Amino acid sequence: MQMLLIHSDYIEYETKKKTKIAEEIGDDMKAGRLEEALTAFIAVEKCDEANPNTVVAAAVSQIKNILEQVKADKVMVYPYAHLSSSLSAPETGIAVLKGIEAALKADGITVMRAPFGWYKSFKISCKGHPLSELSKHISVDDMADIDSCGCCGNPPKSNASNNATIASAAKATAALKANACGANVEVSEDGDVLSEALKSESVAKSYFKILGTDGVFYEPAEFDLSKNPNLAKFVNYEIAKNRAVNAAPPHVELMKRLELADYEPGSDSGNMRFYPKGRLMKSLLEMYVVDRSIVDFGAMEVETPIMYDMNHPTLKKYLDRFPARQYSIESDKRQLFLRFAACFGQFLMNHDMTISYRNMPLKMIELTRYSFRKEQRGELVGLRRLRAFTMPDMHTLCRGMPEAMTQFLAQYEFCIDVLDHIGIKLDDFEIAIRFTKDFYNENKDLIETMVKKVNKPVLVEMWDTRFFYFVLKFEFNYVDSLEKASALSTVQIDVENAERYDIVYTDSDGELKRPTILHCSPSGAIERCIYALLEKAAMVSAAGKVPTIPTWLSPTQVRVIPVTEKHLDAADAVADKIKFRVDVDDRELTLGKKIREAGTEWVPYTVVIGDKEADTGVLTVTVRSKSEPEKPYKMEMTVDELNKMIEDETAGMPYRALPLPKYLSKRAKFAS
Repeated sequence: MQMLLIHSDYIEYETKKKTKIAEEIGDDMKAGRLEEALTAFIAVEKCDEANPNTVVAAAVSQIKNILEQVKADKVMVYPYAHLSSSLSAPETGIAVLKGIEAALKADGITVMRAPFGWYKSFKISCKGHPLSELSKHISVDDMADIDSCGCCGNPPKSNASNNATIASAAKATAALKANACGANVEVSEDGDVLSEALKSESVAKSYFKILGTDGVFYEPAEFDLSKNPNLAKFVNYEIAKNRAVNAAPPHVELMKRLELADYEPGSDSGNMRFYPKGRLMKSLLEMYVVDRSIVDFGAMEVETPIMYDMNHPTLKKYLDRFPARQYSIESDKRQLFLRFAACFGQFLMNHDMTISYRNMPLKMIELTRYSFRKEQRGELVGLRRLRAFTMPDMHTLCRGMPEAMTQFLAQYEFCIDVLDHIGIKLDDFEIAIRFTKDFYNENKDLIETMVKKVNKPVLVEMWDTRFFYFVLKFEFNYVDSLEKASALSTVQIDVENAERYDIVYTDSDGELKRPTILHCSPSGAIERCIYALLEKAAMVSAAGKVPTIPTWLSPTQVRVIPVTEKHLDAADAVADKIKFRVDVDDRELTLGKKIREAGTEWVPYTVVIGDKEADTGVLTVTVRSKSEPEKPYKMEMTVDELNKMIEDETAGMPYRALPLPKYLSKRAKFAS
């Protein structure tokens, strides 16, 4: 199903002519008008025929969520075939639309439905606030976790008529709202592990607000986001919850052209191949994040398995508290799952440790290469959302909530600094802070301090009831050119797992006590950091400027280009003196083509060696970061001065050698 939701001052329509598939209507449906309404333009699709009831329930849930956000209580259900090229059979379309109408009315909402299969004229006045125009995509696959009853596992009865659909719609909507019953882990036919937390996430009651720098909560529809257009996009993305991607974002073309990464057709979707340049970038990011965690936070690096027993009593309970779909495999008649984080490996290790209050706060970090999540196929694209990804995962055991909050704020600042050094600045991402109402009421100062430290408004999500293991978390979200948001850094305060895993420490009074646990990924997934850097560069290029990658991450930091073959020895001599990743373009190409290719590869420093440079030792260096389109910025300097410039620029960042042959003539092409 495709939906376009418009918060309107008014919507009015008038029927003109019936088509061959038009439903029979009375005079009361030939024209209509609603004021101060949410208009839901809907296209019912072929894929919806598999389970119309589930689609109805999902659509009703989404409509009600938006109604609450925009403070409206009226809905116009408007069939709009133009939203899709793969429409359902007319009888299914009519049944679904009637089902949505019936379910909304059953909840006391004023509903008007425009007739199906009629040519109609309509007028609509859109309100124009950030939430007034939202698109939604709903598929049966996305709602697979409510296709069967959470209590008995029996599938819902299929509809035999329009009346059956209308009657079952209210039941399906009620089932969508109901809390999960029990703690069973379900495995779908395609191998997804569907946790109770994943089901709870789809029905959890939450409230979105904007928390301003003045410490005041605002309704998203009422807050002036004109000065924060990126936040406006993020708010729209979060509230609409449309994760499907209908076009390739710019970084996909860039990751291929720059020979960083590509899709692997021989693997499952969302599993990537990384070429030498991309592997170099990944390894540098991995080294940086882990080393910072060890040096700055005293974290101990550990390593844990990538697969676990699904029926392990402790892990089985934890699976039900983490909202993610998982891969499952069978080995020696045991059902195993591939880890989605380092949590359980580290917690099982903590359980076996002897810990004193003198060791607190105790920190451990693991670079999970890889973590696995069975993300929905329609959401997978490039490096933005993967099924196998590299995640730095740090956990901190704290002596109670006061120490946990102190550590939480320190790690909040740490994450900002980590991303800044990676090249993702505070202005590049938006912040979401999520908490339970009780936690906020008891710790308002902490939340307000977080906003003051970034000095910009943030999106807040508040739950009436705690559905998950945490009471507070934040995420830094990068918003790309397609207005899709992706979480990077995050920290969570976990109040469940110390008890679940029976983790204890001996306090100063000699008593055994349970710690409060922090989950922290200082950067988020490493692949997603590369995605953000490429998307940022694409936006810079679209703005008419020269795109770059930070020099410390650039596969080639300096390219030396001999003017002719006779200058190759001099170029070699210069390259040998450069202390950083340097290559030599010795190919039999024109000088202009070599310089252009250095530009298309985003090489930070390009040195051309001709007679003058060979004789004097003074280099003419093109500095990409200071260049403009068609206006390269050139500086004259010695090799020592070039080394000093790059050394200053990359100070404190990790280094690895060039991952490719020094001479470009020796390199194979990874991308066509």
